[in-house]
Amino acid sequence: MKFHKTLVSAVIETLQQIFVKGVYADKAVEQVLKQNSRWGSRDRRFIAETTYEMVRWWRYIVKSSGIENPQQTSDYWKLFATWQILKEAELPDWEEFRGIDKNQILENAENAKQVRKYRESIPDWLDELGSSELTEKVWEKEIHELNKEAQVVLRVNTLKTNPIQLKKLLEEQAIETFSVGDYSDALVLVKRQNLQNVNEYKQGLFEIQDASSQLIAPFLDLKEGMTVIDACAGAGGKSLHIAAKMKNNGKIISMDVEERKLVELKKRADRGGVNIIKTQLINDSSLSKLKNSADRLLLDVPCSGLGVIRRNPDAKWKLSLDFIDEVKKTQQQIISSYSEMLKLDGIMVYATCSIVPSENQKQVWQFLEKNKNFELIEDKKIMPSEGFDGFYMAKMIRKK
Repeated sequence: MKFHKTLVSAVIETLQQIFVKGVYADKAVEQVLKQNSRWGSRDRRFIAETTYEMVRWWRYIVKSSGIENPQQTSDYWKLFATWQILKEAELPDWEEFRGIDKNQILENAENAKQVRKYRESIPDWLDELGSSELTEKVWEKEIHELNKEAQVVLRVNTLKTNPIQLKKLLEEQAIETFSVGDYSDALVLVKRQNLQNVNEYKQGLFEIQDASSQLIAPFLDLKEGMTVIDACAGAGGKSLHIAAKMKNNGKIISMDVEERKLVELKKRADRGGVNIIKTQLINDSSLSKLKNSADRLLLDVPCSGLGVIRRNPDAKWKLSLDFIDEVKKTQQQIISSYSEMLKLDGIMVYATCSIVPSENQKQVWQFLEKNKNFELIEDKKIMPSEGFDGFYMAKMIRKK
């Protein structure tokens, strides 16, 4: 592979934004890509993919390089060189790579592979949390899976088309997809690519939504004509899927604390031909007015995101135990106060994209212990080793 110094410099600048200045990876990549309009799609792909690769394997790379605390630009050139050596690539004869000791790097890498936290490139606290909550054997398997690149999954908008028709339309543009077992509305891309400029996307025939996330709407046991509240809707991927499952017949109230996300949801709903969604900013007044109003209530609560690390690899370096402790308090507050929006005999689903029991089963048990009028019907956990995002969902009924 031939390296271009301008592109390598862009990768190094992006990594410094992430690890020195604390910028989130997607924002850092976006900022750097805006700097040069002459970069073609291949150049941009090299910058983005190399950055994310290195973020994913950061601790392993740093340990292999022998650099204790990379700060200087020269350190980052050496880290780039280290990563390429580990990938068995040939380094160009550049001044920045002079003095690189390939044999020492390979020896360091072999030593690093003997220790899981280096081999799987995770911080100490995360390795301890995962092994204590999931057992050593399960954590070993799951963290290895979480270091694989996430697949791109489409959710077919059944209000406008069906999987067979969409698959054919995409094949005509040399975009190959395949369907997967229990995911009736899902198509998975054979080759990772950006589809936002594809006409079928602009026409609302599909959304990008991981397969595990697509299990939530069916789990709600929806019927046409119901009133459904999606109380932590974000930009509305699950609200849109709920609307499709209800055949655009009923009422969906999509709520969030951030108005910008609800604005994005409105755009997506218009594109997808969904007209039963009403957005609502969350405040004390809105929660009170909606008391006892929902046939179905979805609480896809804020969480650590430990089930989606392969999609957001820099989360490993941004998360902390303190943050997770705070988010668990938020989860319990939400399930306790928002559950009042459910009607008697209504069904509530609590969901997270985490894989640790302290955010999942234990939160549900704690809620049920304090709220005897709620009863667990079923819960389900999806682990990353099953192929898609890690997810948890629990279905409860509000009894009289």
